[in-house]
Amino acid sequence: MLQLPRRRLFTLSGVALAGALPRPRLTNPFTLGVASGDPLPGGVLLWTRLAPRPLEPAGGLPPVSYPVDWQVAEDAKFSRVVRSGTGTAAPGYGHSVHVDVTGLRPGRDYFYRFRSQGFLSPTGRTRTAPAKTATPRALRFAVTSCQAYGDGYYDAWRHLAAESLDLVMFLGDYIYEGAITSSGGSRMDPKLHLPDTFELETDTLDLYRMRYALYRTDPDLQAAHAAFPWILTWDDHEVQDNYADGVSRFVTTPVRDFLVRRANAYRAYWENQPLRWPRQPSGPDMSLYRRFRFGDLAHAYVLDTRQYRSDQACGDNLRAGCTARDDPQRTLLGAPQRDWLLGRMGRSPARWNVLAQQIMMARCVYGGPANRLDMDKWDGYSADRQRVLELAARMPGTVVVSGDIHNNYACDLRLDFGRPETPPVAVELVGTSISSGGDGSDTTAQLDMQRRYNPHLKLANGQRGYVLCELGRDVMRADYRVMNQVTRRGGTISTRASFISERARAGLVPA
Repeated sequence: MLQLPRRRLFTLSGVALAGALPRPRLTNPFTLGVASGDPLPGGVLLWTRLAPRPLEPAGGLPPVSYPVDWQVAEDAKFSRVVRSGTGTAAPGYGHSVHVDVTGLRPGRDYFYRFRSQGFLSPTGRTRTAPAKTATPRALRFAVTSCQAYGDGYYDAWRHLAAESLDLVMFLGDYIYEGAITSSGGSRMDPKLHLPDTFELETDTLDLYRMRYALYRTDPDLQAAHAAFPWILTWDDHEVQDNYADGVSRFVTTPVRDFLVRRANAYRAYWENQPLRWPRQPSGPDMSLYRRFRFGDLAHAYVLDTRQYRSDQACGDNLRAGCTARDDPQRTLLGAPQRDWLLGRMGRSPARWNVLAQQIMMARCVYGGPANRLDMDKWDGYSADRQRVLELAARMPGTVVVSGDIHNNYACDLRLDFGRPETPPVAVELVGTSISSGGDGSDTTAQLDMQRRYNPHLKLANGQRGYVLCELGRDVMRADYRVMNQVTRRGGTISTRASFISERARAGLVPA
C-alpha cells in the first residue's frame, strides 16, 4: 500500500484542532438530508452530514466536533423507539455521521432520524434484509446510475421515491468531476449561483466534499435516499473519467500524483455515502466489493471494476482488431476480487445471484465495417468476462445489473456471442442514467445499428430513468421506466418495456 503525505490528503480541519475551539450555535445543519444503506438481517447503516452552508468549504462549519443524537423506531411518529444513541460529526470526516445500527428484526421496516444543536433531521425509512433462513416470495429493487447535476433535473428520483421497493442499487457516477457553470448547466436555475470553485475540476478533498454537497442538496435525491436503503458502488466519475487503477486518463500524470487525487476522491465518497466503518478508505485504497444475502431467494455481489483493473487495451475508446483485449493476464476485477466472486458465487445456495456492477458485460459491436468494441467495458477484458460467464452457466438464475452507458439495454448473455443460436447462460439489465446526457431519445441511428449487429440485445433505448427489477421464486421481471424529459422540471415517467426471465431457463422475453 502506498503511503501518501497526510498534508496532501486532508484539510486543516483536524481532530486535534477540533477539541480546542468552541462550538458556535448552528443554523439548520441537516441540509443534505439522511440516508440508509447496506441492509443486513439484523441492522442497517444510517448516514447524515452536518452542513449548514453546504456549498462552502467544510459545509460552513468550524473545525470542531458536534454530538449528533439518533433514533430508530418501528413507527413514523417515533412512539416505539427500539434503538438510539449519540454519534459524533467530526471535521476529519467532513462532519459526516455513520451509525451502524444492530439488534433489529429481519425483514422489517424502520424509521430513523437525527438531532443536533436543537435541530431535527428529516425522517428516513429503511428496511432490514430477510433472515438467512427466510424464504421470501420476492425481492424488488431499482437499478440506477449516472446523475450529472448539470445535465438535468432529478425528477426520476421523485418518481422512484413513490415506487414500492425493498432497496435501491446505485451503480456508479454519483457525482461528476468536471466543471459546472455558476448557473447549474442545463438546469439554468436563475436563483442558483454556484461559487466559482465549482468551475474547477475536482481533485482536492475540499472540492470533492463540496461536489457531493451540491448533489445532495437536491430535494428529489434526498427523497429517494430517505425512502429506501441503498446499496452503492462507484464507477469512474467519482474520481476521474475512465481511470484504471493508478492510471489517469491523462497519460502524462505521474501515478503518485494521481493516487493522491484518488485518495481524496475515495475519502469524500465514503464520507458522503451510507457505508460501514470497515469500508473507510486507507489512503488511495478502499475495499468496496461485498455480498448481501436476502434469505434463500437472492445473493447480491457488489463489484468494483475501476480500482483493480488493467489499463484499457489499445489506448481505450472504440477499437477494432484489438487482440490485447483477449490477453488472459489482463484483468478487470483484479485476482483477489475475481477469486472472491467465483468462490462465493460458486457456493451460493440462493435461487438468484445478482452481480451489481458498473459497466456493460454483454458484447456490444458498434457496427460498420470495422466492428468496433468499447475497450472500457467488459469487451476490453474478455478473459475475466469468460470466467464469470462460465460460472453463470453452472448457476441458474444469474442476473447482471449495470449502468455507466446512459442507455437502456436488455441483454441475453452467452458463452459465445458469435453464436446467437446457443442458449443464454444469464441475463443483463443495463440501466440508463438519471440525468447524464440530457433528455436523450427513444432511439438513435447508433442504437438502431447496435440492435442490428448484436442480436442478443432485446432493447436499446436512450431515454433517462431507471429499471425496476422483481425477483420471484421462479421468474424475474424487469420494467424499464423512462422519463419524457429531464432538462425541464416536471418530467413524467412511463414504462418503455418489460421483460421476464425464468430462473431455470435464462433468456429475456417481452412481458
